[in-house]
Amino acid sequence: MKALLFDFDGLLMDTESPLVDTWRRIYHRHGVEFPLQTWIEQVVGSTDHPFDPAAHLAETSGLALDMKAIQEEVKRQELELRQHPLPMVGSREILAEAKRLGLRQAVVSSSSHEWVESNLEKLGMKPFFENFTCREDAMRTKPAPDLYLKALDRLGLLAEDCLVFEDSPNGIRAAHEAGIRVVGVPNPITIHAGPLQADVVLSSLAEISLEALLARFDD
Repeated sequence: MKALLFDFDGLLMDTESPLVDTWRRIYHRHGVEFPLQTWIEQVVGSTDHPFDPAAHLAETSGLALDMKAIQEEVKRQELELRQHPLPMVGSREILAEAKRLGLRQAVVSSSSHEWVESNLEKLGMKPFFENFTCREDAMRTKPAPDLYLKALDRLGLLAEDCLVFEDSPNGIRAAHEAGIRVVGVPNPITIHAGPLQADVVLSSLAEISLEALLARFDD
């Protein structure tokens, strides 16, 4: 194993729970249940999705909604995340252990460079990574394999040289289609997707040491 490739949202930083909680509150105020499964299937881990929660709420409720107010509420949540980013359990520790073991590290995310890199900077994690492959770097985001294939090309590595860490079905599918083995780490949102179809599934990044985890992949 030469390199570890990490997703960002919901794996290194808890971005998904606060956003889902915001949409749940908005939906609840209008008497509609938030479609969590649709959100997981079409939104989590991807930006190439047709699902618009505000439009869905308007259609389902039949109400004339103040779309501007809804957008501002969601933007306030994003601003709060930017001001007070929340690392996922075990994220700092696994990055530090990977560095100690001499493994290269990169981020592969369907989010923007600005979002990923600015938040990693605030979390103090950015120096661990030599490369960031984000949505601007490929024609398609996850679940397509394009971002992972681009990351392999940039690192000059083969799929068998790497191990991916992902929290979502879309991310796991993207990595597998790129031929890379995957560790699935569900978060409080993606745990509702059912069992992740990864090569190994952990309850969190802190479940076992990285060295013990890598031993599971020894050929």
